[in-house]
Amino acid sequence: MTQSLIKIVSRSHLQVISERLERLYGSDLAPELLERLYFLIGRYGVNGIQTNRSEKWDESDVVLITYADNVKADNEAPLKTLDRFCQQNIQGVINTVHILPFCPWSSDDGFSVKDYREVEPEYGSWKDVQDLGENFELMFDLVLNHCSSHSRWFRDFQTGIQPARHYFVEMNPKTDLSQVVRPRTTPLLTPAQTREGKTHVWTTFSADQVDLNWQNPDVLFEFLDILLQYIANGCRIVRLDAVAFLWKIPGTNCLHLKETHEIVKLLRDFVEIVAPQVILLTETNVPHEENISYFGNGSDEAHMVYQFSLPPLLLHGLLEQNSRHLREWAESLPELPETCTFFNFTASHDGIGVRPLQGILPHEEILELAETVKSKGGKVSSRTMPDGSSSPYELNITYLSALDEPKNPELGMQRFLCSQALAMSMKGVPAIYFQSLIGAENDYEGLEATGRNRTINRKKWNDNELGEHLADPSSRGARIFARLKELLQIRAAEPAFHPNASQEILNYGDGIFALHRESIDLGSKVLCIYNFTATLLQLAPMNQPMRILTTGETWESGYSYNLQPYQTLWLRYS
Repeated sequence: MTQSLIKIVSRSHLQVISERLERLYGSDLAPELLERLYFLIGRYGVNGIQTNRSEKWDESDVVLITYADNVKADNEAPLKTLDRFCQQNIQGVINTVHILPFCPWSSDDGFSVKDYREVEPEYGSWKDVQDLGENFELMFDLVLNHCSSHSRWFRDFQTGIQPARHYFVEMNPKTDLSQVVRPRTTPLLTPAQTREGKTHVWTTFSADQVDLNWQNPDVLFEFLDILLQYIANGCRIVRLDAVAFLWKIPGTNCLHLKETHEIVKLLRDFVEIVAPQVILLTETNVPHEENISYFGNGSDEAHMVYQFSLPPLLLHGLLEQNSRHLREWAESLPELPETCTFFNFTASHDGIGVRPLQGILPHEEILELAETVKSKGGKVSSRTMPDGSSSPYELNITYLSALDEPKNPELGMQRFLCSQALAMSMKGVPAIYFQSLIGAENDYEGLEATGRNRTINRKKWNDNELGEHLADPSSRGARIFARLKELLQIRAAEPAFHPNASQEILNYGDGIFALHRESIDLGSKVLCIYNFTATLLQLAPMNQPMRILTTGETWESGYSYNLQPYQTLWLRYS
């Protein structure tokens, strides 16, 4: 270990990493692995990319979730087209772009990675990624659990070439794996041919997505090296995809094992050494208590976790015109230290997960929600239960279509805008999916073309088509786009919306959802009120004048207020 590294990295920090390596890989290997870590850090240097930030996040932080090729133009790399779209349309409103997997891939729209270190040539190049990073902070996916069966790693596994010969989880099909939690109905084990003969490999998500063997430390070091490359190319938020499934031990449910948490903690220790401004975000689409376990003790694991219960609860509440379940859940959210926060979203490239509703909504209501989504043209994907039965896993539909009212599109739009404003106002960092930002409806053509449920919410737009979609100021898409940007600009100007600002959930009855935010310095206070019903509701007079941020009006004291169907009120105390 170099003397310069000793000066930068505290011995106590290195001791913690050494203990983690020992718990994961044994006392005999730990010293050798720690030495290997020294050389890896030394090769890249420490402190990674630089930033002018004084804190990890603030009220101006908003993430756009998008595929590299969500918008395409003739004779132009999609990453360049995306950069141009973002500069022209969201610069100054949204400051971070989450580019969904942009490496060469074979299936699952990018999540079956063939080569983690390259950019898919059809999307562009690393230079295009860096150019996007000139004007926006970047978020990348680190697809940890599995890689493509068409990857070089898997080919080397099949032909017996080291080190990848031991990169994958092999399992005797006679092994009792009945306790393993499944997110899919596809087989858990898939036959594979190797130089040594036929074997079976672990495939949690699909036959083309082969699970990696994290019990092999070489896999850890591959990903540490990849992580450093991502940071060097401008990544500030790292999304740890499907991390909950990482470690496999037959006879357990293979979900959230202590070794998996140890890996996340090790990654946290690592980025704090090489790039302390980098944020780790865990993606664990599971019941709420399991999800927030990835905060660890608040300072030793993920900086952020997805607020996975929010999208289905918010959808359910607005469709049922009843905020009770959402309110009770929000009241139960833990107080978080300033070192971690929630990642709030309503829609993403995946469907709306319903597993996070377990323990919050009765099972019958979950099934009813699934049926409602079907009635709105959506699809429902299932998973296999331990007893072999199927159960809803996620709802596949755009968030606008899920909340729409075909016979009253104006009402449907207001309900959708209510959902987006609420997610923006809750404690945490808000994220908006590309299709939600532009008010996209279900993509039935795409669904028919691929036969995959998730395609319904993954429309790829031609640049001219998107321009026409947003050009008419009277169209729903353009109105949604404009209103969401207005709300984000209002939010960014209010310190009460800082992710670390306090949050109090208020009970205004089941027809309303209300919360109070107060800035860290106590100088800014905002009351947020949302009508969850399709009827006009009258709010009682306030005892002081309030500035209505969402309309620009003043609500004078002593007067009641008529809250329109699905209206949002953000009120600042005068």
